Amino acid sequence: QPRHIEIQILADQHGHCVYLHERECSIQRRHQKVLEEAPSVILTPAQRQAMGEAAVKAAQSCGYVGAGTVEFIYDASGGFYFLEMNTRLQVEHPVTECITGLDLVREQLRIAAGEPLGYTQAEIPMLGHALELRVYAENCREGFTPDIGMLKVYRRPQGPGIRVDDGLEEGMEISIYYDPMIAKLIVHAPDRASAIERMRRAISDYVIIGVETTLPFGQFVLNHEAFISGQFDTHFVDQHFDPNLLAQGEDEAVAAALAQYRAGELQPPAHSGSATTSAWRRR
Repeated sequence: QPRHIEIQILADQHGHCVYLHERECSIQRRHQKVLEEAPSVILTPAQRQAMGEAAVKAAQSCGYVGAGTVEFIYDASGGFYFLEMNTRLQVEHPVTECITGLDLVREQLRIAAGEPLGYTQAEIPMLGHALELRVYAENCREGFTPDIGMLKVYRRPQGPGIRVDDGLEEGMEISIYYDPMIAKLIVHAPDRASAIERMRRAISDYVIIGVETTLPFGQFVLNHEAFISGQFDTHFVDQHFDPNLLAQGEDEAVAAALAQYRAGELQPPAHSGSATTSAWRRR
């Protein structure tokens, strides 16, 4: 029952190193992460401290400077084992930003400029709960096979505690030449139950027409009892995922949006920064 848990660290040029708590990354397909959360639902404060201190020691032992992540495999008995260290910011770093209030890109630049961290381990907060779904151009009904095509309709969810990191707009092409990630959908809330509910709503409000995506898979995970209870591991897809059990209303909703697109009723999104409510909100 292995779980994939990683520790974010920051180390400056003056010998200071801290850990920014953990990220749970056990929801995977093809041994690659799809949904991450912080903090982990399974760790006790003592286990969190032990893993964090182990990560700091690993970084200090090699004189590491900058932002990095030490990854561990966590077993059912509570033991944890070193997996690897990534010497960069990872895709899932926004969940750490949410629960600590730190901008990790800014911290990287400060460290590179020779500035000290300016805070101690005890001063790093843990604020609520955050989730991130990697929105890939993949067909989760067909074994997560990559999909290509044009983004005919692209509507981001909006609202408090919702963040979308992306670089695409309507009319752009998802090709075979690059990574299939379309966006990172991040939510932050006071507790895990609220974060799960907020992510459910954000997925429902996210409209992508033109390629298949992992949005339906994300909704499946968030509604599954194993995930809700925290009793899951890296075998979640093999043990629980059945494409035939995806949300029944998904195909009908997409079909309705596509019909309106073909009828010319959808207009290109404004780029004025307006936060008006999307006409495609679905609850």
